[in-house]
Amino acid sequence: MPYIDDSPSSSPHLSSKSRGSRDTLSPVPSEFLGPGSEPDLEKGLEMRKWVLSGILASEETYLSHLEALLLPMKPLKAAATTSQPVLTSQQIETIFFKVPELYEIHKEFYDGLFPRVQQWSHQQRVGDLFQKLASQLGVYRAFVDNYEVAMETAEKCCQANAQFAEISENLKARSTKESKDQTTKNSLETLLYKPVDRVTRSTLVLHDLLKHTPVSHPDHPLLQDALRISQNFLSSINEEITPRRQSMTVKKGEHRQLLKDSFMVELVEGARKLRHVFLFTDLFLCAKLKKQIGGKSQQYDCKWYIPLTDLSFQMVDESEAVPNIPLVPDEELDAMKIKISQIKNDIQREKANKGSKVIERLKKKLSEQESLLLLMSPNMAFRVHNRNGKSYTFLISSDYERAEWRENIREQQKKCFKSFSLTSVELQMLTNSCVKLQTVHNIPLTINKEDDESPGLYGFLNVIVHSATGFKQSSNLYCTLEVDSFGYFVNKAKTRVYRDTTEPNWNEEFEIELEGSQTLRILCYEKCYNKTKLTKEDGESTDRIMGKGQIQLDPQALQDKDWQRTVISMNGVEVKLSVKFTSREFSLKRMPSRKQTGVFGVKIAIVTKRERSKVPYIVRQCVEEIERRGMEEVGIYRVSGVATDIQALKAAFDVNNKDVSVMMSEMDVNAIAGTLKLYFRELPEPLFTDELYPNFAEGIALSDPVAKESCMLNLLLSLPEPNLVTFLFLLDHLKRVAERESVNKMSLHNLATVFGPTLLRPSEKDSKIPANPTQPITMTDSWSLEVMSQVQVLLYFLQLETIPTPDSKRQSILFSTEV
Repeated sequence: MPYIDDSPSSSPHLSSKSRGSRDTLSPVPSEFLGPGSEPDLEKGLEMRKWVLSGILASEETYLSHLEALLLPMKPLKAAATTSQPVLTSQQIETIFFKVPELYEIHKEFYDGLFPRVQQWSHQQRVGDLFQKLASQLGVYRAFVDNYEVAMETAEKCCQANAQFAEISENLKARSTKESKDQTTKNSLETLLYKPVDRVTRSTLVLHDLLKHTPVSHPDHPLLQDALRISQNFLSSINEEITPRRQSMTVKKGEHRQLLKDSFMVELVEGARKLRHVFLFTDLFLCAKLKKQIGGKSQQYDCKWYIPLTDLSFQMVDESEAVPNIPLVPDEELDAMKIKISQIKNDIQREKANKGSKVIERLKKKLSEQESLLLLMSPNMAFRVHNRNGKSYTFLISSDYERAEWRENIREQQKKCFKSFSLTSVELQMLTNSCVKLQTVHNIPLTINKEDDESPGLYGFLNVIVHSATGFKQSSNLYCTLEVDSFGYFVNKAKTRVYRDTTEPNWNEEFEIELEGSQTLRILCYEKCYNKTKLTKEDGESTDRIMGKGQIQLDPQALQDKDWQRTVISMNGVEVKLSVKFTSREFSLKRMPSRKQTGVFGVKIAIVTKRERSKVPYIVRQCVEEIERRGMEEVGIYRVSGVATDIQALKAAFDVNNKDVSVMMSEMDVNAIAGTLKLYFRELPEPLFTDELYPNFAEGIALSDPVAKESCMLNLLLSLPEPNLVTFLFLLDHLKRVAERESVNKMSLHNLATVFGPTLLRPSEKDSKIPANPTQPITMTDSWSLEVMSQVQVLLYFLQLETIPTPDSKRQSILFSTEV
């Protein structure tokens, strides 16, 4: 009986550590540590109410599941004493072991908590209830110890008795949301897993509640005690499994020269492996760093080598299949980035507290997470082939590196004339020499950076790609832009193709988000429309790289807010660019409109009241036009529109231009998408409001899914009516855009990344962004963390199947009275 559960834990093995750092007792938010300002304290206590109402909703659901389990127990017990029993008394006892006791414990807890939440005040105490609940965890130990036997017994009984099989597939649990009278059908297997899942969540729930309970509150010591009991309980149930990821480094050669070395991800039988590759004057070597034991110096294992005379990039056999690249979803990569940013923030805080042991632990965690991100992020194939028919596939994140490796290898191949093979002793000596010769000593992780190295830029880089000169013959030309982020390069923008020219004039502007970036790269391609002319490399048809170059993003030089022109030289080709950097707080600074008759920079409530509409006219018009002809546009909302077109549309909407719809029908659809984004960005207050933003940010961080849903929906329905209706209108549109993802390449996650930081943003007084204008240019990862939180909030609502309509706003989601 396969069982798929959507809960965070899908295995009966409980782990207090494998769920990440959330289960351990994190430091309490700083606003609760000292006297603190009144608003901070008030905000924290407000969140306490949301968390508790979520816990109540979760308990209600759990009780309904336990009730559903208990329902068949009585008739089965009664039948056991008759001449035709369905199950024996022993089988019933085994399958339903400790379920009645669990029900009584949680019923008592729920009955105690419900009235206290209903009669809420910030002084209300609940710690005694949680402490008592934690003290009864022993019943769970008995349940968990018996769980596998219970499941085996249930399965055997289902196979032996059709009547019990029918009962076990149709257990009815009370629905707690829409109506108390409705029921949902569950299998016995599903319901028996609920207590296992519940106990793994016990620390998550307590952690959430403790986080929003001030140290001075009488509940604080009681909740800490309950959390300690829960954590000890989980640890005692499970062996602690800590994934031990090896730290890596490298080695090089003596009589032959090393030309280049780098870390790369190799694809080996579908699995990603971190390798250190070395290009020598006569061979290409792939090595793996051995685990270091007892502080010994680095050592390498040679995985394989190819003499340069035997190496090619074309396939030996054209029919050879290219291996499938296992792709990691953007959501998972973002979750890794969030963890990395959180750990970096923790390290900064501990530096202030001089907690050296804690810092070492955090650095180890950071190294693990960054290594994982480095391993999982690349997805561009770089293949090398040996003359004997063996092929090897590397995954890299950028066409720039791929082209660089190919160029270096081809250049060196011109000087190599004969093949050879190395004896095992020669190979061992060469591999050992890699240690001394390596130029890249550390994996490119920020943990390996020196403290005085620049943390890079955080904010937005506007780039205008003007023109290029120096091409020998007419071609179809385009450029792409890349920046580094979290240790690897990401493609951020692409110009249109300029047809049949030696002097393309693109004059296109792009806004690129920087996350600790230090380098901007530009690659110039010839678009190959004639498929027969394409060179087949790595098993795919590729456009030809005509040139590539890069510039360092110097914080001092970019401090000036004006455009700076620059020329990048690449193999005789010159590309002219202009760049301008805007730190995040300046790029998202909301400027109220000077003319209240317009729509940009004017409060949404004023606009809807003036127009007598529920959703502003500009939002409806832009969405309508995009749905008419932009739903299959690749990168819709992500690809920048031309800046002058966007400004023209903005001006037209601001003067209530009657011809705006005609103007839109003739304009590039990316400019219309850009106008819609600009409208939301320039609202005097973000759509999710300054007041509620901190609560959304706290709500999305809740660990318990039921508590999170309760909190997030309550907060959403607390938005002012025009904001809520406009958001729901936009949300429906974005979901429709994502339905065409196979064509437009815009997933829900991509759309959340584009719109999250625009719809949600802290007020200036709450922002973690430094106020000092000389600082924001090299911010810490708190900014990155904040942006990711905004993306997660929007993604949460995009992924929810149903959201209550505004008509039900006045009704509480959980209780008959508002919580």
